[in-house]
Amino acid sequence: MTEPNPEFMREAIAQSLEGMRHGHGGPFGAVIVKDGTIIARGHNRVITSNDPTAHAEVSVIRDACQLLQSFQLDGCELYTSCEPCPMCLGAIYWSRLDRVYYGNTKGDAAAAGFDDQFIYDELEVPMGDRRLPMQPFLREEAQGAFQEWIEKSDKTPY
Repeated sequence: MTEPNPEFMREAIAQSLEGMRHGHGGPFGAVIVKDGTIIARGHNRVITSNDPTAHAEVSVIRDACQLLQSFQLDGCELYTSCEPCPMCLGAIYWSRLDRVYYGNTKGDAAAAGFDDQFIYDELEVPMGDRRLPMQPFLREEAQGAFQEWIEKSDKTPY
């Protein structure tokens, strides 16, 4: 296991302050490092972009993928100013980052008014009992796209 680099975490923290101080959103920042070099840096932009998915981690994952021309970030590490929320955690797993270092905990975030525990709790509730109603619809028609994918000879699996 590689040792975390304090300078990379300090840059993630600096990004969190920059974004917050410029009114972009909450105090969240992140950097992605490959081979000892920061290749992407950013902060929360939820407010200025009117995009609830514009969290720091998602933004830097998008930027790093564009830079590397790849949808996977193996060989890369994420430094983030706060323990990732469920959405960001999903993006982290999908991007195949090697490691994540975080500053604040989700408990610290909750104390600052950013409580995502309700999402973790909802994931444990049966689908029909969740606060957000969800139901299958036109499944048979939708399965046609999956069948075409299964049969596609030139697909790129991920």
